[in-house]
Amino acid sequence: MLKSLTLSISINRAPREVYDFVSNAENLPKWAKMFCLSVRKTNGDWIVETPQSSVKLRFAERNALGVLDHYVTASPGVEVYVPMRVVQNGQGSELLFTLFQAKDTPDEKFAEDKRRVNQDLRNLKKVLEAQA
Repeated sequence: MLKSLTLSISINRAPREVYDFVSNAENLPKWAKMFCLSVRKTNGDWIVETPQSSVKLRFAERNALGVLDHYVTASPGVEVYVPMRVVQNGQGSELLFTLFQAKDTPDEKFAEDKRRVNQDLRNLKKVLEAQA
């Protein structure tokens, strides 16, 4: 089993609003700034320019359960599963993001990944709460 860490952030917006915003890949550059420099749709695929390279991104099918799982393909045959959920938290939402540490990822890199995801989650909270 891989080492994992689930990060979360409370957002003062309804779960459906959070879900709709996050599930739209075109919104990635607005909040996932540590991951996404830009995004475009090519031949039906979402292509994300990251600080390291171009990757293909696909989300789980739209659903009423708040499942925002997505899959990142950096090279053919190498797909990274990223579990993500939005759940009700009082009048707002809790966004949960699970980060896995690949077997060949050093602890220092995993810590950096955690820092980057936390920054993106804080960006998301800021963007969504400013829209209220």
